[in-house]
Amino acid sequence: MPERIPTPAEIKRWRQYLADERAEATVYRDLARRRDGEEKAILMALAEAEGRHEQHWLNLLGEHAGIRTRASLRNRLLGLLARRFGSVFVLALAQRSESRSPYATDTDATRAMAADEAIHEEVVRGLATRGRNRLAGSFRAAVFGANDGLVSNLSLVMGMAATGVGSHVVLFSGVAGLLAGALSMGAGEFVSVRSQRELLGASQPTRVTLSAAPSLDLNDNELVLVYLARGMSREAAEHRAAERMGQFTCDCDPSLSLTPDNFERPDEHETLGTAWGAASSSFCFFASGAIVPIIPFLFGMSGLGALVLACVLVGLVLMVTGGVVGLLSGASPLWRGLRQLAIGMGAAAATYLLGLTFGAVIG
Repeated sequence: MPERIPTPAEIKRWRQYLADERAEATVYRDLARRRDGEEKAILMALAEAEGRHEQHWLNLLGEHAGIRTRASLRNRLLGLLARRFGSVFVLALAQRSESRSPYATDTDATRAMAADEAIHEEVVRGLATRGRNRLAGSFRAAVFGANDGLVSNLSLVMGMAATGVGSHVVLFSGVAGLLAGALSMGAGEFVSVRSQRELLGASQPTRVTLSAAPSLDLNDNELVLVYLARGMSREAAEHRAAERMGQFTCDCDPSLSLTPDNFERPDEHETLGTAWGAASSSFCFFASGAIVPIIPFLFGMSGLGALVLACVLVGLVLMVTGGVVGLLSGASPLWRGLRQLAIGMGAAAATYLLGLTFGAVIG
């Protein structure tokens, strides 16, 4: 059977695949250098799999493999981020890259390669999920706080401007909205975290089981009720009560000799520090978003030009925050950014129309 002679278009496509496989393998190796244990092994295994794909395209290219092609812009960006940061953002981008592999529809790629890419997406999704879980709380607070500041203060500025008041009134209203919103966010977060800690603290066992146990009536041993209420089986509860009352030392079923109660109290300074940290973070996130709509007024602009510039600045920031959310969730950054933009501009437009209505009524 005569050897297949590839067309120029095929050579170009194979070279691109080869460059992308090399780039992806490098990304996984760079990420592995910043990990250890199981995650490092998983990333190195992914790099080896990309190496097998690389060899497939080398075999097809043969003598045409000598000329190197640059990887796609997406993979070059991935490589840059992996070398500099190695964060969950890189894994989220890698997940999206794996999900868009063309091998499933390319007849020159094997079925095994297409299956590999599908599995790689799930592997990277699993690795990224660990980082997303670690990031979820603080990231939610950051996005929520900044977006709340952006949208609420832009709406306030738009509504005030629509009523026809002077630019200095709009500016003072925006500053007041910034301070009021940021303080409210900070206070709310402080109360939320502190209350959560207090609720958890109220659920911690006390030392009463140790102090009261020696005086309990053996025939009416209510200590068993304590352990039943904590979720133990009756057998385990009776066993633990007997141990607490010093009746015997058990050498029977080891699973019944449970870990002693932990009576360590949480550090009050740590609790306060956590609450204050959450409050200050919420204050700063909200303020960082709320200051954007009043920037034109801070620099002396007024009228329609100031409002248009405020909308443009807020729109850009909304697109960025929406895009970041999209990247972290493995979805399209563009569509997530546009969704944030539509929500923010919709709220501002509604408030502007209300301001026009109130201005007409008052006028």
